[in-house]
Amino acid sequence: MSRHIKVSPSLLAADFAHLADSITIAEESGADELHFDVMDGSFVPNITIGLPVLEAIRPLTKLPIDVHMMVVEPARYAREFASAGGDIFTIHLEACDNLEASLEDTRLSGMMTSVSIKPDTPATTLKSNLQLIERILVMTVEPGFGGQSFMPDMLPKINEIQKMAQMAGHKLEIAVDGGINVETAGDVIKAGATTLISGTGVFNHPNGMALGIKAIRNAAN
Repeated sequence: MSRHIKVSPSLLAADFAHLADSITIAEESGADELHFDVMDGSFVPNITIGLPVLEAIRPLTKLPIDVHMMVVEPARYAREFASAGGDIFTIHLEACDNLEASLEDTRLSGMMTSVSIKPDTPATTLKSNLQLIERILVMTVEPGFGGQSFMPDMLPKINEIQKMAQMAGHKLEIAVDGGINVETAGDVIKAGATTLISGTGVFNHPNGMALGIKAIRNAAN
């Protein structure tokens, strides 16, 4: 029996002038969750959206919202983002002085614990905290801006994380973010990914979002 591949449209690629409509279309098109990028202009060289926007969109959808915190010491905001409606709290290993303490803050907030790693960060850096992590997000572009090209040399890292989890007997979600579209999704799924985050790959799909999500989800078939 084939596993269900989750597709998470990245709101960074949505039409911000009509964000409510974009969210409705994503949900009606079969999205499994929504990806919400928070950038502080310090950890990454860009500034995006935050708590007020999350509070505004939370009543618009029943989909889980993955809050991707590309900010310095993200766990200090865990309770606020949980209260605003976040379901998954993705923090960057590279942004935390103490990853274990940051994961505990996330757990206490009630959100799923998720850790992201940049392209240059080895998978093995997460091994000691693996049992505290429910999801790992592998960045297949440098974080900070949407629309970048997929880095195929990240595929072995995805597979390495899958094997780490299997050896530890840990049921781990593996998400991938960066340059995900119909052309790249198949290799990512075959490498072990369970959740594909896609911005322009679904929002700008020439045949509409519903067909874009379906094509990405089934790319490995």
